[in-house]
Amino acid sequence: MTGETMHHQPSKRKRGEMIAVCSAKGGVGRTTLTVNLAISLFKKNIKVGILDGDFQFGDIGLALDLQSTFSMKDVMEEIENIDEFSLGNYLCSHESGVKVLPAPERPEYADLVTKERVNRVIDLLLQQLDYLVVDTGVGLQEHTIDLIEKADQILIVTNLEMATLKNTKLLIETLEVLGLSHKVQLVINRADMESVIGANDVKDILNIEDPFYIPNNFQVASQSLNIGIPFVINQGKTDIAKSFFRMAEQLTSRREISFIKEKNPNVLSKLLGFKLGKGGSYE
Repeated sequence: MTGETMHHQPSKRKRGEMIAVCSAKGGVGRTTLTVNLAISLFKKNIKVGILDGDFQFGDIGLALDLQSTFSMKDVMEEIENIDEFSLGNYLCSHESGVKVLPAPERPEYADLVTKERVNRVIDLLLQQLDYLVVDTGVGLQEHTIDLIEKADQILIVTNLEMATLKNTKLLIETLEVLGLSHKVQLVINRADMESVIGANDVKDILNIEDPFYIPNNFQVASQSLNIGIPFVINQGKTDIAKSFFRMAEQLTSRREISFIKEKNPNVLSKLLGFKLGKGGSYE
């Protein structure tokens, strides 16, 4: 094979899959889902990382009881000098084996984060991971829109509360306007809680097929978050932990890891006059 032929036939590299976890309302279990799903995926002997995409008030470090030396702030400041290999020096290794890039320690450091820089970080991470799970902010802030546009799958977390379902419906409708509805998968948290709305009614209300159902075990979930130990680690026999193992199994069996490819330009241009809330967010 000639050098010219080799030049025109570069070898393809497989990339990991990015899962963005988002919600239309706070307090519905987005961060809890992110950490427990990531660890459940890692238990399948694949490489998994977490990116805290709530760059102002991220709680991934708290949920995993991490004492990290570096955060997204440090990566943003050194982005011009970082490559696939040196990026690993900025990641925190959780005891589960999952690699973590925490959010900046101060809200004002979020100003350092730009779409171009984050995209570069994500691309570098996906070169070495099988799955990257990203915890986004509440609603559709600009950073969140950038993250979910780049994601391969979007997990929308909701519950059976009326206000949450109303906002979730608006979120799903907005993603449809943005041309992202084909990536959406619904997760109904606390699916067996007492409510005037049944879990089986939600998929019709939101027009989403085959949602994931997470059982209501508030005590296990809240204790897990407070002590910084995801329940899939130390409460693996509970129904709530088993639901995450099933979710990981379904997600990994759906499709193979895709090849690296370019993403479409700024998804904000697709809004076509769709109104966002005050401050550029839709919450």
